[in-house]
Amino acid sequence: MSEANWYVVHTYSGYENKVKADLEKTIENRNLQDQIQEVSVPMLAVTELKNGLEKQADKKMFPGYVLVRMVMNQDTWYVVRNTRGVTGFVGPGSEPTPLSEEEMLNMGFVEQSEPEMLIDFEVGDMITVISGAWKDTVGAIKSINEGKKTITINAEVFGRETPVELNFSEIKKM
Repeated sequence: MSEANWYVVHTYSGYENKVKADLEKTIENRNLQDQIQEVSVPMLAVTELKNGLEKQADKKMFPGYVLVRMVMNQDTWYVVRNTRGVTGFVGPGSEPTPLSEEEMLNMGFVEQSEPEMLIDFEVGDMITVISGAWKDTVGAIKSINEGKKTITINAEVFGRETPVELNFSEIKKM
């Protein structure tokens, strides 16, 4: 079986959610879950200002388009293409073109897997700052934030101890 790719489907404007619902119902009825794996209407959370009040709302990222992750074959092409509200696939002529991994990454649909970082220092270790505004500063690690990839040390500023947050790349262990 071929690998599933993301395809862009053009719809009538305003019919994106209806197309998604109809397509999901057809997938379930025809038992095509293994071939058409996901149907998505990309939304963007925005803050609107109306009558002086801020309001959270969702806006369609690509009005008139639906993203479908599927294995392209005659059956899946037929099911998607003949769903009410669909005007066609995006691609040259009648040839649907899958989105590349890079395009999906840029839209935020695919999480880029970062290699797990192993740190060789711990709270209390002495470090030297090797770059940035605090270069050549020496201090003891007070806290480590692995999520942000930062550490905090106390540096002397104007005769007082001041917490300074540094990136892992700016420091070296003494």
